[in-house]
Amino acid sequence: MQTLLSIAGYDPSSGAGVTADLMVFAAHGLFGTSCITALTVQSTVGVRRVIPVSSLVVGETLECLEEDMPPAGIKIGMLGTSDNVAAVCGYLERLRAAGRTVPIIVDPVLQSSSGAALLDEAGIRRLCPGLVGLADWVTPNTGELELLSKTAVRNQEDMEQASRLLQEQVFAATGRRPGILAKGGHMAKPDDFLLDESGRETWLAGERVQTRSSHGTGCALSSAFLSELVLGRSPEEAAHRAKKYVAEALQTAVPLGRGSGPINHLWKRLQVRDSE
Repeated sequence: MQTLLSIAGYDPSSGAGVTADLMVFAAHGLFGTSCITALTVQSTVGVRRVIPVSSLVVGETLECLEEDMPPAGIKIGMLGTSDNVAAVCGYLERLRAAGRTVPIIVDPVLQSSSGAALLDEAGIRRLCPGLVGLADWVTPNTGELELLSKTAVRNQEDMEQASRLLQEQVFAATGRRPGILAKGGHMAKPDDFLLDESGRETWLAGERVQTRSSHGTGCALSSAFLSELVLGRSPEEAAHRAKKYVAEALQTAVPLGRGSGPINHLWKRLQVRDSE
């Protein structure tokens, strides 16, 4: 049993954030631990309030888990504040200095789907290139890709250009080229774009699923991608399998709540149960 670590915010509706990540890890047969960076007051209807966790608590939690249950992979989502970004950077720097080479994915959660800010301006400046430069992969949606690359993303050609530009900007600042899995779920054609550290490009074809249960798709794709990498898949295969996982989670979701309900994160486990 391998352990994965989610560093993210807490969503009480369990559509996204830490609780969603833990479900995705479990669905892939992996054990999840977590470091909560922010509490939120939210439901399927939207975010009402965000309460960041102290960066001292975040840093201590990460060190405590590392001493006892060192993860085989790390997924970083919502961080909430600049101080929390700095705390996570410090943790990753210590891992790198110790020679730990586990896959690290940054899912740059900057704003909720309902429009609430989930990271302050100073945090965004620390996030990229600093935190992104310590990661192996970054998984922005189109809006996040625009903010990080500082270029407009309106079509697939823009996604390619912005991904390459972001990768080169991070390399110029840190000397590292993280791979990029750009999520195209907000585009007219929901294809995703994979750019690995060597510059190899792959498009992942997608189909629009008509459902109001779509909360957490971005979190789930990143967490499923990490899970597949830890299970030994190549980046391209891991991305294809993660996209298939999210598509099935959308297609099998049962509507919950009055707004954008959660996807069916546990469909793989339920499928196994039903076949027994």
